[in-house]
Order: sequence, then C-alpha cells, then structure tokens
Amino acid sequence: MLKSFAKQKNIWMTPRKLRRVVDQIRGKGVQEAYAILKLMPYKASDLVLKKLVEATHNAAQAHGLTLAQLTVVEAFVDEASRITRFKPRAQGRIYKRLRRTSHIAIAVGQA
Repeated sequence: MLKSFAKQKNIWMTPRKLRRVVDQIRGKGVQEAYAILKLMPYKASDLVLKKLVEATHNAAQAHGLTLAQLTVVEAFVDEASRITRFKPRAQGRIYKRLRRTSHIAIAVGQA
C-alpha cells in the first residue's frame, strides 16, 4: 500500500482541540475530508486542512496518485511538551499555568 505523510510538531494548540477535528476525517476519502474541514467552525480545522493538503501533494509527487484515489489512512495527534507560564496571584503568590502543545501526523494512501 502506498502511503504519504505530512507531520507538524509543537503546534501551540491543545491535543484535545485537534483530536476532535482529526477524528472526523479518519478513514474518509480525501475529497470528503476537504469538504468536512472547510465547513468546520474550529481553528484547528485550518491546521488539519493544511496538513491534509501537504499529504495529498506528497502522494501526487511521490506516487502520481490523484485525489479520487486517496483516502485518509492514518490521522493522529500526540501530546508534545508543555510550556510553563506563571500567573501572579494575591498576596505575592504565583500560580503555574501549563500551555499544552501537540504533534500532528496525517497519512493518505490508495483506497
């Protein structure tokens, strides 16, 4: 089976927000996934759409496959490192806030 990947690391968005978008396109045809992502109201859908376009272009370059032949074989989001931020609180105290980041990987393959 021919596969092409697109990955991005250290996205400044929580994995939970990205996973709810990625779960919608896993296993679908690429044309259907495009339509779903364009209509979603989330910011995460723009990032996932960008990676999906990259993966399809990689498949076209490497294997000569068209959009009609491709499906989203794998799509997953992993948690990356957390960035620590501090927030001042009352009476000179400080609270730690963790900014979560993510890694995303999308693979498209022949149907």
